[in-house]
Amino acid sequence: MSSFVLALLTTFTSLAVYAHGLEGADAAFVQAIDGPAVGPFIYLGAKHMVTGYDHLLFLFGVIFFLYKPRHIFKYVSLFAVGHSLTLLFGVLADLTVNAYLIDAIIGFSIAYKAFENIDGFKSVFYFNPRADVAVFVFGLFHGLGLATKLQEFNLSENGIITNILSFNIGVELGQLFALSVVLIGIIIWRSTDNFSRNAFATNVVIMTAGFLLAGYQLSHYYWTGAI
Repeated sequence: MSSFVLALLTTFTSLAVYAHGLEGADAAFVQAIDGPAVGPFIYLGAKHMVTGYDHLLFLFGVIFFLYKPRHIFKYVSLFAVGHSLTLLFGVLADLTVNAYLIDAIIGFSIAYKAFENIDGFKSVFYFNPRADVAVFVFGLFHGLGLATKLQEFNLSENGIITNILSFNIGVELGQLFALSVVLIGIIIWRSTDNFSRNAFATNVVIMTAGFLLAGYQLSHYYWTGAI
């Protein structure tokens, strides 16, 4: 495995473990807010997505072998619709889910997509699952992951719908920005021989990072005595 892939594994693993979460000044702000705050919540949503390496790892896997703009638009839209639905429903309906389990599923979603990218399902299980359905379903879980982070705080009912909608808009804007950067990087990478040599190994790295993230979250699930 090349030094490039090893560096990618180290970076993605360390970042994935600390993905999610609203902390420090952001957490204090969310706790103190009372009433509509469109701009700040858009900013928080965008910041959360740009620094949400679990979400970005999944999207990286989704677009890894997509070349046509219409295909990229289709799959990114499916993911966006999925996580928007559960983010809004999860918070507004006060849906109670265990954050560690949801984050573990998000980790598995990363591993799933990378395994699909290396034709794992076809070579091991002799079938190809529908990629579009998988992206949408996993988008639902990613949205629940976002919702659990907001549910950690006692959000004021005053302006909550406006604020959650604003947060979701921010998530989409952050996703668009991060995805644009990643896509530019992939396009440049594809123009080199390095891409074909390292495509398989890179997806193995992504899959490993997904399993490590899932294991990290499951270990915390057991340690907290949630079972």
